[in-house]
Amino acid sequence: MNFKEQYKKYSLIAIILILGLAIFLEAIPFMSGVLGAMTIYILLRGQMKYLTEKKKMKKGLAATILLGESILVFLIPLTVVAIIIVDKFSTLNLNPQELIDPIQNISNFIQEKTGYNLLKTENLSTMLGLIPRIGQYLMNGVSSFMINIFVLIFILYFMLVGRERMETYIYDILPFSEENKKEVLHDINMIVTSNAIGIPLLGIIQGGIALVGYYIFGVPAPLIFGLLTGIATVIPVVGTGLVWLPLAVYLAIIGDWPNAIGLLCYGLLVVSQVDNLIRLILQKKMADIHPLITIFGVVIGLSLFGFMGIIFGPLLLSMFILCFNIFKKEYLK
Repeated sequence: MNFKEQYKKYSLIAIILILGLAIFLEAIPFMSGVLGAMTIYILLRGQMKYLTEKKKMKKGLAATILLGESILVFLIPLTVVAIIIVDKFSTLNLNPQELIDPIQNISNFIQEKTGYNLLKTENLSTMLGLIPRIGQYLMNGVSSFMINIFVLIFILYFMLVGRERMETYIYDILPFSEENKKEVLHDINMIVTSNAIGIPLLGIIQGGIALVGYYIFGVPAPLIFGLLTGIATVIPVVGTGLVWLPLAVYLAIIGDWPNAIGLLCYGLLVVSQVDNLIRLILQKKMADIHPLITIFGVVIGLSLFGFMGIIFGPLLLSMFILCFNIFKKEYLK
């Protein structure tokens, strides 16, 4: 390859990288919609193939039917949950003094015994004053959420209509051997399908089990905390404990010790154990992802992609490990 050909080649690569980076930076606000469309596409591509190849249905009609299915099964339930949570937080009206008094009593007791001022009323008032702002923050996110829903539907339609050509194009540009291409695509399909189905299923089961406990032990606003518990299941190991443990502490602070102890035992013996059992079953039935990949993948994904990082964070980490293993197998041995 002479200098002129090298110049053309590397100039084209530079142009592609610069334009790609510019497009990516501008598309960041819509990334949740793009990733959501990719996730639902992977779940629906088998149905699209069946409708167009077996039933000889027109691509536009088949894509429209599957869009209706995705709206009913995925988008409407997700929107309803988001609206409920936003509404509950936006209308949340707490009297900070009701919480400050018992906490201050505990702080005074500790200060008398140890001489250390653990808590200050001013700090508590500031922290509790942030609670209404959470609802306002969620309300501000509603517009972004709705925009990404429209982006998801728009992109998903064209992905379904252009299924064959899109998949062929992606398959051709993958920089792997034929064997490794099949392995990469298989792993992507397994991980996305596993997380897209397993995470909501786990959240529904865990949220329902926790909701029963919240009703039994007198937790205020049990429905909203049941929803939050279901959402918290995306964080492995400690997920649901981020909700029921502070609630148990809250009950103890206000002096409701029987319910506090009962909720603590219920969380440790029922909610946590069911969580571990369901995760074990899902891992055997679907993609067997290492817990560390799931944990760090979710943390990385949430910071990069927002809510959809729950699915694509572990995928990103898994793909890194897979590509490293392919490099090792092909070039280091």
